Amino acid sequence: MQEGPIVNKVAKSGLITIDLQEYYDDTPIETFDLKDHLYQGLIIREKDFRKALDQHDWTRYAGTYVAVHCSSDAIIASWAYMLVTTYAQVYAREVFFGNRDDVRFELYRRKLENIDWSQYEGSRIILKGCSDKPVPPSVYLLATKKLLPYAERVMYGEACSFVPVYREGK
Repeated sequence: MQEGPIVNKVAKSGLITIDLQEYYDDTPIETFDLKDHLYQGLIIREKDFRKALDQHDWTRYAGTYVAVHCSSDAIIASWAYMLVTTYAQVYAREVFFGNRDDVRFELYRRKLENIDWSQYEGSRIILKGCSDKPVPPSVYLLATKKLLPYAERVMYGEACSFVPVYREGK
């Protein structure tokens, strides 16, 4: 039995793989949790809060993104977040409201907003599923949303094993 040449069916399929981890920003993300500065775990007392911020080592945030949040159910006045920003911004690359995942999403969002998604008009797209870097589900959602007006099909996974997500006309 004579065997023919090896054919790369994936290459011939016309599938385009988008690896979202290519848009990952590897700048460290540090967190600042206001919970650690609540009086009796409930409220921020302005005088004590200001003193704690004055004594905090802000140099540890040098060159990082800072995620400012409160992990407790306390009601925090907006001025508290604003005040933290005035200290952190001196050292941080940028200060965000939210946790690490919120910051990660925002960083991806900024990069995905700069893509000309129309280049995928009529294409069969696979959003690569496995990655070495964190790609939150919210980023897959955003990429899918951006692709829907253009792509013929959107899939998740790898070319050899994918899950169909969207097919034009269905």
